[in-house]
Amino acid sequence: MTVIETIKKYRWAVVLVVLAGLAGGAAIYWRGGGETPPAYREVTVTRGNLEVTILSTGVVQPKNRLEIKPPVAGRADEVLVDEGRVVKKGQILAWMSSTERAALIDAARAKGPEEVRRWEDIYRATPVLAPINGTVILRNIEPGQTFTSSDAVFVMSDLLTIKAQVDETDIAQVRLRQSAHIALDAYPNQPFSGHVDQIAYDAKTVNNVTTYEVDVLPEKTPAFMRSGMTANVSFVLSSLENVLLLPGDAVKWRDGHSYVLLPSAKPTGAPVEKEIKTGMSDGKHVEVLEGVAEGDKLLALRLQTGAGTGSASSPLMPFGRRR
Repeated sequence: MTVIETIKKYRWAVVLVVLAGLAGGAAIYWRGGGETPPAYREVTVTRGNLEVTILSTGVVQPKNRLEIKPPVAGRADEVLVDEGRVVKKGQILAWMSSTERAALIDAARAKGPEEVRRWEDIYRATPVLAPINGTVILRNIEPGQTFTSSDAVFVMSDLLTIKAQVDETDIAQVRLRQSAHIALDAYPNQPFSGHVDQIAYDAKTVNNVTTYEVDVLPEKTPAFMRSGMTANVSFVLSSLENVLLLPGDAVKWRDGHSYVLLPSAKPTGAPVEKEIKTGMSDGKHVEVLEGVAEGDKLLALRLQTGAGTGSASSPLMPFGRRR
């Protein structure tokens, strides 16, 4: 036998050994995976409240944003309010002098206080009034500052509202006066309630996503709420109180019927399937109408993933060990 023939003989022998190992490893892998029994976790039928909601995000904005501009150009003599001040319609926000009055008062100061008082009585200052009831959200003027009639010296808002963007697939479920839960990103642990105040008729399409703007008005505006804040809004579609609840993964649906798994009376027995009647679901929990009672112990299938859960090594690695 030549050297070349010997090399070829041993090469085919090695190939046969590797193929046999792969086949054996695959058989062990699939046989071992099939023998892994399902694992369950115990769940309890509880009683509580259930809400079905639609989630959306929005931005806090004034419902009516009003810029206050002076009637004439001039100079601010006195500013009476700061940002955040709640004012009433007709309240004086500042006193101002027109350009002519400011020039006369400055000239009178060179002649003494009596001359200043005389011209102040003759030529009265002009008040800047609040046109609506609301909150001063921006103050753009300080005493002694000059301005033109086109400058907005104050910005007011009557109410702060949340402009929420609702997907077109959900807008049919949103209605006027509908309750909503609001949580600001800046204060996530201080949620508050509101209601739908207005629903836009015109849609907005961005990146092929169509949404409608929904105004959500707080029932009571919190002091920490500011224009421009990001908010998460949950529109309440329906709610139930004091009902029987089960985790959603403990219920199986088949052919229009609902089933749960009861523990076997025997320690090593298989779980027993029982039909129940279910109601509303919020995606996490399911309302139970018939079939089980509060406090009953049921079984839910435990997902087995990762190390230590019966997963096998790859069949392409026949010499690897199962963990």
